Amino acid sequence: MDTNRLVLASALSDHDLLVRIGVLAGKEREATAELVAHLAVLDARPSLYAAQGYGSLFGYCTDVLRLSEDATCNRISAARACRLFPVILDLLASGAVSLTSVRMLRPHLTAENHEAVLARASGGSRGEIEALVAELSPRPDVPTSVRKLPELATRPFAGPQVEGHLDLTPASSIAAPSIAPAARRPIIETTSPARYRVQFTIGKESHDRLRRLQDLLRREIPDGDAGVIVERALNLLLEKVEKAKFAATTRPRRVIRRGTDTAGLPEEARTPVALSRDIPNAVQRGSWRRDGGRCAFVSKAGVRCKERVFLEFHHGKAHALGGPATLDNIALRCRRHNQYEARVVFGPRARRIEGDP
Repeated sequence: MDTNRLVLASALSDHDLLVRIGVLAGKEREATAELVAHLAVLDARPSLYAAQGYGSLFGYCTDVLRLSEDATCNRISAARACRLFPVILDLLASGAVSLTSVRMLRPHLTAENHEAVLARASGGSRGEIEALVAELSPRPDVPTSVRKLPELATRPFAGPQVEGHLDLTPASSIAAPSIAPAARRPIIETTSPARYRVQFTIGKESHDRLRRLQDLLRREIPDGDAGVIVERALNLLLEKVEKAKFAATTRPRRVIRRGTDTAGLPEEARTPVALSRDIPNAVQRGSWRRDGGRCAFVSKAGVRCKERVFLEFHHGKAHALGGPATLDNIALRCRRHNQYEARVVFGPRARRIEGDP
């Protein structure tokens, strides 16, 4: 561990320390503005990070640039804002506005108001920026409501005791806790290897359903552990969703290609699969399981994409070139990599000129 920097800083006088910190902060702002400018250009050239194995600019920033998720969100938001309003870069470099301020203001900036809004935001605190945002985009008053507030618990916690609040932390790990008001957003955190704490808020109807399930499942789950009940519910929901998405079944129909000898097969199994863009359900299920519900693109350097959302089924050999809809030729791709590989095969899509048919 290199402690030389700390030693040098410790040797500075009070005055020199403050001066040095000011100089370093200025350099950091300059570097941040320059990084944001470069990210703005990279955002306009998605093929660059796609070729490196990343399906999003977010993934590239967190994995390659080693930025935290929060830092990445702020910088990407600022990068997209400065593409529309380049003056933001100068304001970032001078410290007139922060990355957080730009992220908060970005949805409300227009070509007509951005100069005045940024001038008012200059040097503003977070509270002042929030007030400015509320002025730019006022929201209606919240409706009047009456609700039961959670009370402090004075006994060992053994499942959800307060209406509307569900905490799946094992009861054995908590003794006489104080139940805090519901968090603003759900909490999912790792407590130990392969174990997670999940906390969220539910409505009265869901709370009543949970209580009824605890009663009905008392023989199978004697302690009424809410975590076990939720796990069972997730399994049932996942099975239902997979069936809807991929027509999952315990008796999948055999896929038969044209030209296959179907003699001896039952009548319901003699359905030829045409060479079309329609991918058989069995192939969809198989590729999803094989690829683990994750983009299967791997860069030349061996980096596999980590994206798990907005996934699409990709033909290894393009359908237009005669690629079949078989398990060997179908794989998962995120939207970015599906588009990237299409450009690799067919070249960039020609821009449509207004007025063309």
